[in-house]
Amino acid sequence: MSPRPIRLHVVSASVRPTSAARPLARWAADRARGRFEVTPIDLAEIALPFLDEPEYASTGIYTHPHTRAWSALVDSADAFLFVLPMYNGGFTAPFKNAIDFLYREWQGKPAGLLSYSDGGSGGAPAGRMLRPVLEAVGMVPAEASAAVPGMAGLVTADGFRAPEGLAGELAIVLDELAALARTPVSA
Repeated sequence: MSPRPIRLHVVSASVRPTSAARPLARWAADRARGRFEVTPIDLAEIALPFLDEPEYASTGIYTHPHTRAWSALVDSADAFLFVLPMYNGGFTAPFKNAIDFLYREWQGKPAGLLSYSDGGSGGAPAGRMLRPVLEAVGMVPAEASAAVPGMAGLVTADGFRAPEGLAGELAIVLDELAALARTPVSA
């Protein structure tokens, strides 16, 4: 009997209506299919309000249906690939808000980062800024990450046109996520 496939959630971490995260996330999800059971998640569709739970996330006591639905979705994943833009040197407030809604659901889950920006950094500073936040909620960030510079020239009406080498960079991130997801988390 073969092990069940790893459930990877590919999260588009921007809520802007014109976000380049969506075509990039679709491209990444297409490359992950076959090795993972992929669930695409668009934070704009999740539409979480600013954190409105009366209890701390660490209690797991959720009073709102949107929080319970978000909890179930996050809980169902074995690993995450976060597709994140860089705005003003960091990651988005709606993404931080989505993380802050929960606590237990993130514990021990591996996270890969695929950042992007219009500039030359490819959003890597946003990924570096995000790592301690992920660790604070108990996630295990992959060492490898991928960054896409010059994003404005890579999104067309047909979707995302990957620059040379990006598929290989993403494959390294996905390899590490698969390995991390198969490694038991020590208490």
